[in-house]
Amino acid sequence: MNTSSRFTVAIHILTLLAHGGGEQLTSEYIAGSVNTNPVVIRRLLALLRDARLVTAQVGAGGGWQLARPPKGITLRDIYRAVEGGTLFPLHSTPPNPLCPVGSTIQSALAGHFEEAQLALEKDLERTTVADLVKELGALSR
Repeated sequence: MNTSSRFTVAIHILTLLAHGGGEQLTSEYIAGSVNTNPVVIRRLLALLRDARLVTAQVGAGGGWQLARPPKGITLRDIYRAVEGGTLFPLHSTPPNPLCPVGSTIQSALAGHFEEAQLALEKDLERTTVADLVKELGALSR
């Protein structure tokens, strides 16, 4: 799964868990909703568990559920759990320091990229999983 869809699928997973009203859901059930392989879902659920957004109960009747109320989980929390890192990474290898552009481009871009990351996270902080469940309800009417 690519980076851009990982965030979207993680939001889908948590919204589905919230929509279920606390009922535990299996990774197979979640995969059916997302229309993907359960292995993909389990990988994302592991990241969400590490971020303390979901918990799992093993055994018969087990499954996944939210670790906290939907109103306490923001899109920013989800983004940080599954994306990590920076929105716009700089060069993976240093540019040519003898080039007039290569010698300074990373310094020039760093501040702009940091501002964009902060703006994105500030915007994502405004929406919770509870907001999405409410929005889905309105859209399905």
